[in-house]
Amino acid sequence: MARPSPPSRSAYPVFTRLATRWDDNDIYGHLNNTVHYKLFDTAVNGWLLDAGLLDPLAGDTIFLVVETGCSYFSELTYPQAVDVGMRVARLGSTSVQYDIGLFAADTQTVAAAQGRFVHVNVDRVTRMPAPLSDTARVTFETLIQDT
Repeated sequence: MARPSPPSRSAYPVFTRLATRWDDNDIYGHLNNTVHYKLFDTAVNGWLLDAGLLDPLAGDTIFLVVETGCSYFSELTYPQAVDVGMRVARLGSTSVQYDIGLFAADTQTVAAAQGRFVHVNVDRVTRMPAPLSDTARVTFETLIQDT
């Protein structure tokens, strides 16, 4: 499998700035690999909340993660803030695949890491896949960007 190249900032239509924390660094002095996944989760779910597509406490449907992955290109470290870029790579009938880029805030032009995050929209009670609403589809389409 060929190693992907780090994407540039221009590959992402929306960004969220997140702070790193004291305990995010590992013994090697950079963000531990697990922190990248927390940043993905925080950015995606924050965007869903802001877009009105997720009500985690009372919505009829919720999004469950079914797949993740990450390629690492360069180090990030505390106390650096991280700019998290997001785009929709694939929009299915019940699922969304996000591509997510992590960039050192205001400095990096290519991603330090690129992640893949797949959500399935499910019924809150049955946990069975549920179709995305027309409103959700239109909103997700704003994050589709040709690269």
